[in-house]
Amino acid sequence: MTNANEIETALTPQEFAHLGDGAIAYVKAINSEDATRLFPQAASVPPGLKLFALVGADGSPILLTDSKDAALANAWQHQLTTVSLH
Repeated sequence: MTNANEIETALTPQEFAHLGDGAIAYVKAINSEDATRLFPQAASVPPGLKLFALVGADGSPILLTDSKDAALANAWQHQLTTVSLH
């Protein structure tokens, strides 16, 4: 049920997938074993390292780094709003 001031809209799966494109990014803590899966073009990374991935709203990889601050700085530099990933 909605009140008179609310409008319900439904997004298609395609629209939902592109929500936030070019404007929103996520900083996600990953281990080095997952780095190859997310960043296949990246150089080999030793196992057991904690890394941080900056990913677009659609999950596309943007940056891989060993510092959360570096990931956040890169997002800021590219005018991306970062949101928490739970």
